[in-house]
Amino acid sequence: MRIPFTVEQFLAVFARYNEAIWPAQVGAYALGLLVLWLALRGGSRTDRAVPWLLAGAWAFVGVAYQLIFFAQVNPAARGFGAAFLLQAGLLGWAGHGRRVAFGWSRTTRAAMGLVLVAYAMLIYPLLGAASGHAYPASPVFGVTPCPTTIFTFGVLLLTQGIVPRWLLLMPVLWALVGTSAALQLGMREDLGLPVAALVAVALLEGQRLGRRRPP
Repeated sequence: MRIPFTVEQFLAVFARYNEAIWPAQVGAYALGLLVLWLALRGGSRTDRAVPWLLAGAWAFVGVAYQLIFFAQVNPAARGFGAAFLLQAGLLGWAGHGRRVAFGWSRTTRAAMGLVLVAYAMLIYPLLGAASGHAYPASPVFGVTPCPTTIFTFGVLLLTQGIVPRWLLLMPVLWALVGTSAALQLGMREDLGLPVAALVAVALLEGQRLGRRRPP
């Protein structure tokens, strides 16, 4: 699918968006640290709070970025915004019913979760800057789609037990969309999206299959 805008137009959207929402980016990083702390801590209250906080991030990105700003250069952003709002609703529902349980464990799954969180919050902007995508004309964690999606994959890997497949559907679909954009626009930092999706799906599905095996 050919993208209906240039890389210059794409980065200009980020510049206008980041300037318009400042200092929401600071709040997004604070929120990310809070989510990480809660996910590692675990507990019944955390099982509600973490999905709700993630839902807030997805809803913000869906409305503020997709529907208000990105839709100015890409008509498909209206559909993207709806998808992000749907994911926000699914995360909210998961939190309400405590359908996922969080907590640190000494497993490959949890370790990879921390790697993806670090990528989304720290490595992603550094790779972007190295590629010439300097702030404000760059995606920022917590307020733009791709780093937020990578972070979500990471946090879901910090769960214990089975994660419902419907919580992964929208992030995986966005990973496909973001990968297409990364390849066509040269957004090398977004190539972490397909890696995050593959790692998360493989580890979470592996956990599911392991539970089904007879003793």
